[in-house]
Amino acid sequence: MILILLSWIYIVFTTTNLGFILNKALKTKVNDFAVLSILGLFLVTITASTWAIFGRINWEFHTTLLLLNLLIIIKFKSEVSEVYNNFFNDIKQLSANLKIILAAIAVLIIAQCSAIPYGIDNETYYIQTIKWLNEYGLVKGLGNLHPYFSQTSGWHIAQSAFSFSFLYPNFNDLSGFCLLLGNLFAILKVNEYFKNDNQNYLIIGLLSLANVFLFQFISAPSSDIPVYVISFIIFFYFLDRYKTIDNETFKLLTLLVIFCLYIKLTSIVLLAIPLLLLLKNHRLLFTGLLRLTAISIIVLVLFLVKNFIISGHPLFPVISNSIYHADYSIPIQLSQVYYEQTKTYSFFVTPLEYGNMPIYKLFLRWLMLPKIDGLFNKLAVLLIVVSPIVIRKFYNKKALWVLYFVMCLQLVVLFFTSPQYRFFVNFILLFSILPLAILIKNNKNVIITILYFSIFITAFAVLVPIDLNQFSGKKFTLARSNFKLENIVFPHDISQFDFEFEQIREGNLLYYSPIGNKYFYVTGNGPLPCINQKLIETGKKKYGIVPQLRGNNPGDGFYPAPVARD
Repeated sequence: MILILLSWIYIVFTTTNLGFILNKALKTKVNDFAVLSILGLFLVTITASTWAIFGRINWEFHTTLLLLNLLIIIKFKSEVSEVYNNFFNDIKQLSANLKIILAAIAVLIIAQCSAIPYGIDNETYYIQTIKWLNEYGLVKGLGNLHPYFSQTSGWHIAQSAFSFSFLYPNFNDLSGFCLLLGNLFAILKVNEYFKNDNQNYLIIGLLSLANVFLFQFISAPSSDIPVYVISFIIFFYFLDRYKTIDNETFKLLTLLVIFCLYIKLTSIVLLAIPLLLLLKNHRLLFTGLLRLTAISIIVLVLFLVKNFIISGHPLFPVISNSIYHADYSIPIQLSQVYYEQTKTYSFFVTPLEYGNMPIYKLFLRWLMLPKIDGLFNKLAVLLIVVSPIVIRKFYNKKALWVLYFVMCLQLVVLFFTSPQYRFFVNFILLFSILPLAILIKNNKNVIITILYFSIFITAFAVLVPIDLNQFSGKKFTLARSNFKLENIVFPHDISQFDFEFEQIREGNLLYYSPIGNKYFYVTGNGPLPCINQKLIETGKKKYGIVPQLRGNNPGDGFYPAPVARD
């Protein structure tokens, strides 16, 4: 816990300073400390993404980042000091109860981040993806080594920038830091609600009630958490400024949406929010488009370049017959298999079953999935039916209607791509909060009591082991991690597994494979290059392809070499 806290102090310092610079450059006039820090995360992510094209994200990157911090402090000392002073004043103005709640949430978040990491994705590709970035940067054809490595997210690049691998090997907690920023934003909005009685502040402020659910994602760098947190900030500014939008708020909203898209492309429907505002207020907002367009182009180019380097396909997993075909491109056959698996995974059916089932049967299959998957799917459908009644009777705000239709569009788009519940949790949380906010509005004591109760439930989940297999229909869901006293100073290893690894040669590729692991996508925290031997053998037998080095070392990349099928 203590080491994580110390690293977060540096991250706060860095992201706030860089957020200040971005805020100043784009004249977004952000005064909220949490939002400034998120803008800083965005700038770090874009900078690290550019850096990774040319080299590793390691001590050299942090030396540059430290120098940049010093330059900002020297150049803008008084203005930066004002940012921190305003933050401390905001904290001082919180009531005693809200201070206790915020402090308790912060301690619980750090405790959870110190515990055993949870999530099969962490073991299949999060750890290894970040290792590759720290040791080599973006590696050509890395997706040939393991198909999941092609999913490198902007959030994994951000985590690699703050993993400090050259100092300590077990920092893997940027999602927890992001959730803390989200809770800071929410608690401050609750405090403002007690003063202005504006329901928008209460709706967003109740995000903290979701901690008991969101905590399952924060002990590993899941890209879902930043999307949820940033979405709620987007929702707040959209609801609060829909009728009085200005250039500053529009630029902020657009930046946050762009960040979400770079983190996770499944959030693409959020783009409808700034586009609608632009169409509605084009004369007012046109003057601020030049810089936003430039940033959008930069992010788009980085996204395409990142994908092309790793997989050989700019829009992976969507494959097109591009003019230029790199020698390291993932074979189209494998890419199509991966794309089909991504679609069918959410329905728990085979590609053949998926192709033969009519849409209504697929929908019923998706709706009736077991345990937590089916629960959230049913909740999403229920909210689509019930939310119009709630909005019309108790709110009847155009901004909420817009968000409702964006939610519907999100579900439709996901249904035909990958309708996993975690891809639309941001909207489920928002529209689940609406009826609750109606019930508890104008009752400060009830709001405080509910927040305290949520802390108690969250603490129970952090401290008591819970096997989430009983709630999930997924075969490889891992046991829920819980905090142990031994993690007060040093966090747990970034992998849940304590594998031993054997070194195996396949052609010119010398790789490490976990011993005794039954799930062939899992790599754990093995030395580079690490891949399960079973995955290599499957590629040889089923597709007649094996990854090989493009040069003399792993940093030169990998290409798919044809072999005779057994």
